[in-house]
Amino acid sequence: MEIMQPEIAAAELNSATLHASLADASMESMNLLNRIADTYPEAISFAAGRPYEGFYDAAQVHQYLQVFCDHLGTERKMTEAEIARTLFQYGETKGIIAGLIARSLAVDEGIEAVDGSVVVTVGCQEAMFLLLRALRADSRDAVLAPRPTYVGLTGAALLADMPVLPVHSGEHGIDLDDLVAQLRSARAAGRRVRACYVTPDFANPVGSSMDLADRHRLLEIAERENLLLLEDNAYGVFHTSAERPPTLKSLDRGRRVVYLGSFAKTGVPGARVGYVVADQRVTGGPNGDGLLADELSKIKSMLTVNTSPIAQAVIGGKLLSHGCSMVEANRRETAVYRRNLNQVLAGLARRFADCPGITWNEPTGGFFVVLSVPFVVTDDFLEYAARKYGVLFTPMHHFYGASAQCRQLRLSISTLTPERIDKGLDRLAALLTGRLRANGGAAASGEGAADGSATPPGAPAGPSPDGAR
Repeated sequence: MEIMQPEIAAAELNSATLHASLADASMESMNLLNRIADTYPEAISFAAGRPYEGFYDAAQVHQYLQVFCDHLGTERKMTEAEIARTLFQYGETKGIIAGLIARSLAVDEGIEAVDGSVVVTVGCQEAMFLLLRALRADSRDAVLAPRPTYVGLTGAALLADMPVLPVHSGEHGIDLDDLVAQLRSARAAGRRVRACYVTPDFANPVGSSMDLADRHRLLEIAERENLLLLEDNAYGVFHTSAERPPTLKSLDRGRRVVYLGSFAKTGVPGARVGYVVADQRVTGGPNGDGLLADELSKIKSMLTVNTSPIAQAVIGGKLLSHGCSMVEANRRETAVYRRNLNQVLAGLARRFADCPGITWNEPTGGFFVVLSVPFVVTDDFLEYAARKYGVLFTPMHHFYGASAQCRQLRLSISTLTPERIDKGLDRLAALLTGRLRANGGAAASGEGAADGSATPPGAPAGPSPDGAR
């Protein structure tokens, strides 16, 4: 005889009882863009800020592992058993390639990392979270960041319960006058501004770069105002000229700069290896004085325990194979990005030079170009572009916040071949000119005139959505 089992209601959770960050539209950005790309796999993508894949070879992973193992045996005098343990076991929380990273920073950037100041992280994303979590002591704390800014910083701040106070951006990056104004305004309102996030070279999403005078001035402001700077340098290697400007960290004499790095663009993205250089002195701790890096490693030990030693070994092997220089390791890739950037800028000029209302900025390196159009660019428009025209881009509102209505789109130039670039720009031109005709032309559409839209650095001025979010 069959015994009837009583129905048991499945467990349900109300979203209102979960962390507040999960209700923020910014948290959906990456998943949304990935979903659209997966739904339309044949679309030509100017959306993903991924490195060029033309030089990938699976055999390199094994080669890099072997190079690193040889290094452990010859330079670190490890036995076979010790080498195996290094790869297979958890390993030191701060990482097993911290010394190689410090060597690379000295070779490429002239940065002399203090012993113990490097923490190897699971991508740069973890480094951002560790920093913001450590700096967030109570509800008064906040961080400054240019607007628009990298969505990963916004997401990390949401998870760390750290409000982001926006600072105006201009053609050459963060507006230093507005930075001081926002800092002092926040302090007057009772805020404790712990740091300012900044990307001096080819900032994601706008591609802007700070000139040398502004870098020095920013350091002077940090010293005068007792402010930490969080320098993100994911793209600094990829300059179109041989002369690369110095990083903030290399100019820093007062340990005002916490340096964020990643091998996602220069090494092996799938390894998910990043790092942070945090040499600031922390006093009054239960175990005496130490470095900020020590505090970050405490949080990491309870978050990811350590960064995969095998992944670190692959990156370590790539560093060793190129004299610990990521500049040298990326000679071919840098040439591809330079070619692609020039081709995209020339292609935009050919297709849109006489098109009213369409403008773009002209970065000197990196992965990104921002196109300004005379109508609001929504996620629905992106999906329409993918479905009807077979082209993808990133709507810029993802970098401003959920409530922003922006008349820009970001083009990433990094992954495409010359043929795909031309075909993609043809599709983009058909999409945008078709939209303008449907609107009766740029002037007739009326969209964007009073919608709080913003324009990218270098584009004609327009209403700005800058403000606290």
